[in-house]
Amino acid sequence: MRIVDIREKTVSIASPIANAYIDFSKMTCSVVAVITDVIRDGKPVIGYGFNSNGRYGQGALMRDRFIDRVLEADPASLVDEANDNLDPFAIWKALMSNEKPGGHGERSVAVGTIDMAVWDAVAKIAGKPLYRLLAERYRDGQADDKVWVYAAGGYYYPGKGNEKLQDEMRSYLDRGYDVVKMKIGATSLDEDLRRIEAVLEVVGDGRRLAVDANGRFDLKTAIAYARALKPYDLFWYEEAGDPLDYALQAELAEHYDGPMATGENLFSHQDARNLLRHGGMRPDRDYLQFDCALSYGLVEYMKTLEVMEELGWSSRRVVPHGGHQMSLNIAAGLKLGGNESYPDVFQPFGGFADGIAVENGFVALPDIPGVGFEAKSKLYALMRELGEG
Repeated sequence: MRIVDIREKTVSIASPIANAYIDFSKMTCSVVAVITDVIRDGKPVIGYGFNSNGRYGQGALMRDRFIDRVLEADPASLVDEANDNLDPFAIWKALMSNEKPGGHGERSVAVGTIDMAVWDAVAKIAGKPLYRLLAERYRDGQADDKVWVYAAGGYYYPGKGNEKLQDEMRSYLDRGYDVVKMKIGATSLDEDLRRIEAVLEVVGDGRRLAVDANGRFDLKTAIAYARALKPYDLFWYEEAGDPLDYALQAELAEHYDGPMATGENLFSHQDARNLLRHGGMRPDRDYLQFDCALSYGLVEYMKTLEVMEELGWSSRRVVPHGGHQMSLNIAAGLKLGGNESYPDVFQPFGGFADGIAVENGFVALPDIPGVGFEAKSKLYALMRELGEG
C-alpha cells in the first residue's frame, strides 16, 4: 500500500466581489489529487483536496517542498497497519519534516490541502464516509447525521445596492437557511448600518444575521461598531480586528456583550491556545472559526480541539470557516457546532452535495466513501480531470 503520485493544479476562483480587506479579482485555489495503488471497484483510490477561499493556491510550495517528502518516504512508514490503511499522521509528519516550528503562514495552507486529500483517500480505502470514520475512531461511533449551516454572502459588489443585498439574503432563506452573514467595514459606519437594517427587514430578527469585518478595524473603530451593533442583538460580530491582535479582541469583549467570532486566520493549535488564553473569548457565547484546510489539515485540527477542551471549551463552539465538505465531515464526525456555507460564491468549491437540500438550517451528508466530492458533480469533474487525466 503506497501513494504513487501527488498532483496539484492551481485554478481561478476570481470574482468581482470584495470584503473589507481584499477583493477576489485574482483569487486562486489549489486542487490536489493523492493517487494510491489501492484498487477499489477496479480503479486506483484517489483522494482529493482543495484550499479554502481567501488564501491563494499553494502549488509552488507543494512542488518545491511538500510533495517530494511524501513520495520519497519509505512507503511502509506511511501505513497504518492496525487499520490496513494509509496513516494520515505519519504522512503529516513526513510533510512537515525539516520544517522549523513557528511561522504559520502559507505553508499551513499547502499542508492542509494535501492533508484533506489524504483523509479523503483514507476514508475511501476504508469504504466509509469520512465523518463516519472520524466518529468511529475518535467519538465512540457517535456522529451527527446533519449539521447546522449558515449562508455566507453579503459581499461588496460594484453596483450592488441594498435592494440587491436584500434579494440575495431572501434567496438564502428560500433555500432553507435560517441564519445569514454579510460583510461590513468597507464603507462608513452609517452606510453599514443602513445595509444591516435593510437585511434585517428581510430576516426579521437580529439573531438571524451575523456580520463580518474581516479584520479591518483598529480598536477605536471596532468599539464604535460594537456600540452601534449592540441594539440589533446579532448572531455574532466577526473578526473585528487583526486576527493576531489578541489585546484588541480582549478589550473589545469589554464593550460588546453579544456573541463574537474569530479564528479563521489562525493556523496552528499554538495560535488557538493564545487566542483562548489572551483574546478575551467567552466559552458561553463566542464562536471559533478555525479552518482545517488553512491550518495544516485535520491532523493539526485535532490538536486544536484538544487545546480547546483543556481550556474548558466545548467543540460545539466551533463553526469552521470555508464552507466546504471537509469541514462538514469534521463537524458531523467530531461534533462541532456547525459549518459555514457559500451557496453562490466560490463555485464549484462552495456548497455541499448535489441534491441534498438545506432544511431548517441543517444539511445532511452523502452516504458515500470519502469526503463526498463525487456527490458534487461540477467540483468532481474538475478533480477527476486532475486525478485521472
